[in-house]
Amino acid sequence: MGSSRRTLLIRADADATIGAGHVMRCFALGQAWRKARGEVALAVTSDLPAALLEPLTTEEISIHRLLAAPGSEADATQTSELASELDALWVVVDGYQFGAAYQQAIKDSGLPLLVLDDFGHADHYYADLVLNQNSRAHESHYRSREPYTHLLLGPQYVLLRDEFRPWGDWQRRIPDVARRVLVSLGGADPKNVTLKVVQALRQVQVESLEAVIVVGASNPHTDTLQFAARRLRSDTRSSRVRTRIESNVTSMATLMAWADLAVSAEGSTCWELLYLGLPSIVLVLADNQKGIARELAAKGAILNMGSHETATEHDIATVLGRLAMDPKRRRAMSERGRRLLDGHGADRVARILMESLV
Repeated sequence: MGSSRRTLLIRADADATIGAGHVMRCFALGQAWRKARGEVALAVTSDLPAALLEPLTTEEISIHRLLAAPGSEADATQTSELASELDALWVVVDGYQFGAAYQQAIKDSGLPLLVLDDFGHADHYYADLVLNQNSRAHESHYRSREPYTHLLLGPQYVLLRDEFRPWGDWQRRIPDVARRVLVSLGGADPKNVTLKVVQALRQVQVESLEAVIVVGASNPHTDTLQFAARRLRSDTRSSRVRTRIESNVTSMATLMAWADLAVSAEGSTCWELLYLGLPSIVLVLADNQKGIARELAAKGAILNMGSHETATEHDIATVLGRLAMDPKRRRAMSERGRRLLDGHGADRVARILMESLV
C-alpha cells in the first residue's frame, strides 16, 4: 500500500467522562509519526477541550468531527471513509468502545489497523497490531484474535510525549523529607477524587508542605477545587500547607521534576511519573486499573492505595505523611520506576508501523 501523504489516522475521544488519556497517548504516537515525516489526523465524536486543541494544533494534527455514536457501525463507516479520503496508511483506535465488530468493519474496508488496549476488552481482535503498554500485559489477554494479529506488549512500548525526552538522563534528588507534592488525578476526574485529596492535605503531619493540584483539561470541578484550595490556605489549622491550582498545564514534566512526591490516578500519567522517577501514591479510579496498579506496586514502583471509594481522607493523609518522611522507600520507588521504561516507546511503535508497509 503506497501513499505520498503518509497519513496516520487516529480515532480517539476525550471528554469530562472518559478524560484525555486516550487522546494524549495517541498524541505521543502522532509526534513520533510526524518526526518520521508523516502527517497525522485525529477523528473525534465530541468537542475537544480547548486545552487539548492547542497542542494538537501546534503539532499540525488535523481534527475531524464524526457525526456518530462512539464505537457504532456508523462510527466505523465514517472512520473508514475518512481514512480513504486522507489516503491513510494506518488507522489507530484507542478507547474501550472499539470492540470486535468495530475492528472487523475497519479491516473489511482494507485498512491496516492498530488498536491500543489496556486489558483485553474486546471479545475478539481483528486488528493487525494490538498495543498494550502495561507491565502486566500478556498474550493470554488476546487468545481470541486473528492469525495475522501481532501483539506489542509491555512498557517498552509506553507512549510518552516529546516533552519528557529531555529528562531521560536527569537525576532526581531524594530529600530527607518530601515537602513538594504534586496531585494529578487525570484529565477529567468526573467523581472529583481530587477534592478528597485536597481535603486530606490539611491532615498531613509534615511541616512546610507545598502542593500543586493539577486540574485536567476535561475536569468539570475547577471552581469547586479552587474554593477548596482557598479554604485550605486560609485555615489556620492548615497553615503548614501551601496549595495552588494549576489548570491547562503545558509542561507536566517540569512539574514532575519540581515535586518530591505525587498523588495520582493509575493511567497514562502514572507512566510519566515513573519515567521521571517521582515516588507516587496511586488511587484507582476505575475497575480496569486495579490489576495494573497491583502489578506496579508489586514491583515496588508505586504505592497502591486501591479504590478511591474505600480510601478515606485520613488514609490518604496518613500514607502521604509516612512516605514523605521515608527517603529510603522513596529512593527505592524512584529507581524501580525508572527501570521500567526507557522513553522510546512511541518511536518504536512508529517505526514498526512504517516498516510494516515497506
